[in-house]
Amino acid sequence: MEKDLETLRHSTSHILASAVLELFPGTKLGIGPAIEEGFYYDFDLKHKLTPEDLEKIEKKMKEIINKNLRFERKEVTKKEAEKLFKDQPYKLELIKDLKAKITIFKHGDFIDLCSGPHINYTKGIKAFKLLKLAGAYWKGDSKNKQLQRIYGISFQNKEQLENYLKNLEESKKRDHRILGEQLNLFMFHEVSPGSPFFLPSGTIIYNELMKFIRDEYKKRGYQEVITPLLYEKKLWETSGHWEHYHENMFNLEIEKRIFSLKPMNCPSHCLIYKNKLYSYKELPLRIADFAPLHRNELSGTLAGLTRVRKMSQDDAHIFVAEEQLEDEIKDLIEFERFIYEKTFKFNFNMVLSTKPDKFMGDVKLWNKAEKLLKDVLKKNKIKYSIAEKEGTFYGPKIDLIVKDSLNRDWQLATIQLDFQLPLRFNLTYEGKDGRKHTPIMIHRAVIGTFERFIGLLIETYAAKFPLWLTPIHVKIITVTDKHVKYAEKLKKDLESNNIRAELDDRSESIGKKIVDAHKEMPFYIITVGDRELESDNLAVRTRDNKIMNIKKDKFIQETTELINKRC
Repeated sequence: MEKDLETLRHSTSHILASAVLELFPGTKLGIGPAIEEGFYYDFDLKHKLTPEDLEKIEKKMKEIINKNLRFERKEVTKKEAEKLFKDQPYKLELIKDLKAKITIFKHGDFIDLCSGPHINYTKGIKAFKLLKLAGAYWKGDSKNKQLQRIYGISFQNKEQLENYLKNLEESKKRDHRILGEQLNLFMFHEVSPGSPFFLPSGTIIYNELMKFIRDEYKKRGYQEVITPLLYEKKLWETSGHWEHYHENMFNLEIEKRIFSLKPMNCPSHCLIYKNKLYSYKELPLRIADFAPLHRNELSGTLAGLTRVRKMSQDDAHIFVAEEQLEDEIKDLIEFERFIYEKTFKFNFNMVLSTKPDKFMGDVKLWNKAEKLLKDVLKKNKIKYSIAEKEGTFYGPKIDLIVKDSLNRDWQLATIQLDFQLPLRFNLTYEGKDGRKHTPIMIHRAVIGTFERFIGLLIETYAAKFPLWLTPIHVKIITVTDKHVKYAEKLKKDLESNNIRAELDDRSESIGKKIVDAHKEMPFYIITVGDRELESDNLAVRTRDNKIMNIKKDKFIQETTELINKRC
């Protein structure tokens, strides 16, 4: 999200909180951050909010905005903060974990605990809309009280808001959470928030994508590994994650030692590299890993498959000598283009993210890394934008941002350059000069997380997947019971050629069977009646309701070719 938009939305969340306090005195305030899809604020109040209440709150927000109040920043001591928020138990709980100097923001009579930044005046909020209500446990913990959450959106102008709301209506038809449930692709359960259960049909899509990536790995010199999920704290201290990322990790104590579920694979791949001595002749070393990852995302940010706590990536780490770096990055960009341009026909742009305020390592190495990435992008004539201070704590990165069919941005592929972890793990290789050198490490994912990528596919294609990814290639429907034997043989013939087929031989009307089949969105529907038994010709109905008659052997041959080509 752009910094200006993030600031605007964060400011709108403060306006929301002040409006709720005015309308419902005595409300206890939770938190109200900006998120990818707008903003939210959590409230503890006796009144059960309704959609009608959102209209009242919007009206009050407009009144506050029109007063053109100034957002004022002030630093206070811990004691002063405790006094200011003496009637706000959730704020007092947050204050306990803060340092001596605490930042607050004020507009009118409303004060909130906040590090900012904010816009200057409330009239800077030109267009907003409250979208929905939800429940959310305080701090995302089901042991805590459930608060009432209000989600909203804001933009710099009304036209942007209108376009967003129009797209929102269209997106409801394509919502991967709704389509995923309708097609039995995946499910969620409250006992494991943010962790999708992939059902049989969804698992087919998942596995086909993984097979696709594995096939590409064979062509591109990757070696796949399987690594543990649980690591002791000292590994994360060595890698720097404990200092820079531990609040996003799931931690547990085992026999008086602290362990964490891994949020990423890079430290474990450093251990694999360190397990043997490498020569420059063995580089680049490309290590790929599909291990599940766990990240402690805030419950309010969880969104179907697009923001989860448990995920798997087409993750890889590449160890290179400095002179190999430019060619390797060039090859990675070609790999990304193959996936997004040639295979899935997606529009995208690239973003170069630079050194953040909280970074690890030597500034000179950072400058060197950033310059190298810029040079590669320019030499390959790739248009890109720069996201200042948005790099990871260990290095700059190039992110690939996909535009979907509703013109929404999805961050998927990434190439991250890292001079730091090899130094922290003391990784070396023997150079041409016989001396030890430190390799450079590239973190990369091409499709990103399988979960988010599948969410993108569902919404972009409205669940009408390409043939090779469609869970049901062929749905076979019998006209009467006497056609079942032929249909069963046809199903076996299709499956023996790796064509996924299902048979509907219920004693229902052919019309009802066809209607039911369309709901499952198979790529083809084949109706088996007397004509098929006599001629071995197939009556094939496409997903778009076009009908063709084709010899069985020809249909199998052509369908198999299309699947294998991943058309």
